[in-house]
Amino acid sequence: MPSPKSATNQTTLSVTMQILVVTQGPYGERIARNLREHTPSGWIVEEVALPKALPPIIDEPDEFLPATIPLADLLIAAGESPGAAQLIPDLVSRSSARSVIAPVDNSAWLPQGLANQLRRELAEMGTTVVFPKPFCSLTETSYGYRGSAQTYQDERISAFARHFGRPKLKIRVNPKTRLIERVAVERNSACGSVSHVARELIGLSADEADSKAGLILHHYPCLCSMNQEQIEDRLYDTLMHVSGYIINEEVAEQVKPFKTPPQYLTPSEYMDNKK
Repeated sequence: MPSPKSATNQTTLSVTMQILVVTQGPYGERIARNLREHTPSGWIVEEVALPKALPPIIDEPDEFLPATIPLADLLIAAGESPGAAQLIPDLVSRSSARSVIAPVDNSAWLPQGLANQLRRELAEMGTTVVFPKPFCSLTETSYGYRGSAQTYQDERISAFARHFGRPKLKIRVNPKTRLIERVAVERNSACGSVSHVARELIGLSADEADSKAGLILHHYPCLCSMNQEQIEDRLYDTLMHVSGYIINEEVAEQVKPFKTPPQYLTPSEYMDNKK
């Protein structure tokens, strides 16, 4: 059970979260738009747009930052280049953000070495940062896919992840027809793709829903990278495919009780069929 103090903190955060989304193009703009439309009442979502063309190495941050940057509790770094990622510490300093989500939906925009550098620099500033890879792997306590998952402790990021991150659905299936009748989104993705999947699942059979969910998400479209890379020790794949696996796994768990049981042949039946 949380202490009375921690419960109060969670209530305060859920009512008065100030979020700053840093964008550089359509990827971040879609995230900012979805958050504005679906954040809980009382949350404030501001957006700062960085130049689309940034040099590979930023020597003078002032040349590329807006004159005015809103104050924030949580900063979401949704840039589309390493240059944008290099500006995160200065954005944190000017916004007074204490927590940062820097999603890795394209490793070319935020390479692992740069992420390690940012983690060290932000730790020295007293700021927590997480690098969910992909963004839709974020939960209240962890981020990352399967063996690459890491845990974290931060009340602001956890408050955000109660509403946005790893898909969480509540699916109602007609037990007679095995068709999906209703899908409630209990946790959306930051980009809004899970809401789209939820709408498209209605009317599908339990037998096909888990295999089609990822395809529906990809056609939204998913903005994760299609470049092959190492996801975990023994998995080389694309982040777009990983995002599909994540939604497939959630749907599979929900519809499992309603799927047609697999049919197995006994040895005698197999021999009869061979005659």
